[in-house]
Amino acid sequence: MSKSKNELILESTTLWDFPTQNYGNIPHGSNKYNGVTPAFIIWNLLQRYTKEDDLVIDPMCGSGTTIDVAKELNRQVIGYDLNKVRTDIIENDSRKIPLDNDSVDFVFIDSPYSNNIKYSDNKKCIGNISCEDPLFFKELEKVAKEIYRILKPGKSMAWLIGDQWIKKKFTPTGFLLYQLLEKYFETLDIICVTRHNQTSNTGLWHNRARRFNFYLRGFKYLFIMQKKL
Repeated sequence: MSKSKNELILESTTLWDFPTQNYGNIPHGSNKYNGVTPAFIIWNLLQRYTKEDDLVIDPMCGSGTTIDVAKELNRQVIGYDLNKVRTDIIENDSRKIPLDNDSVDFVFIDSPYSNNIKYSDNKKCIGNISCEDPLFFKELEKVAKEIYRILKPGKSMAWLIGDQWIKKKFTPTGFLLYQLLEKYFETLDIICVTRHNQTSNTGLWHNRARRFNFYLRGFKYLFIMQKKL
C-alpha cells in the first residue's frame, strides 16, 4: 500500500489493509457502487502477475475499477457485467464469456458471496442466490470453468470473496469456493483483505457483536491461483 498519497508500493505480506477504495486523484470505479472493489487490490495484482499489453478480463466488473486500473497501467482490458453502468462495460453473463480458449493473460473477479447485496434486478444475477443454497456454488463453478477456459496455459487469476454470518448461522463461503477452484487451478497464495466499508462497520453493530456473542466479517479472501496444465 502507499506510504503517501503519491507513492504506490507493492504489498509484501498476505494481509492487505486499504482504508480507502481509491488511490490518487483520479477515480477508479465508483465508491458509491454496492460491493465496489478497492482499487489497490487490482493495482497490486496487475503489477505482480501481468505486464504491459497483457489482456486482463473482469467477468463481474461492477463499476469498472479493473478497467480504470488496467488502462492506467497500459494493459488491455475487457470488463463484463450483467448490470451495465458504463459504456465501456460489455453486458454479459460471466457463465459464458465470449472469448477464445487460451486467449487471456489474467482474470480478476470480485463475485457475490451470497444474496446480501442487491446488485441489480436481473434474475440471472448469481447475487440473487443465497450461499446456503447449493445452486449458488453450482453457478460459481460455471464461472470458474469459463475463467479456466479463456486463460492461457500457466497464467493466473485472482478471486475475491467473503464468508457469511446471518441469523446466527455461519457459512464458510470462501472455503467452499476454494474447494471448487482447486479442481481447475493451482494455488499461488491466499491473501486476507481487511474490510472497512461494509454497512455493519459501525459502533452500533460492534456493540451488538460483543453483546450477543458473534463476530462481524472483518476480511475477505483473495485466492490467487494458476491455471492447471
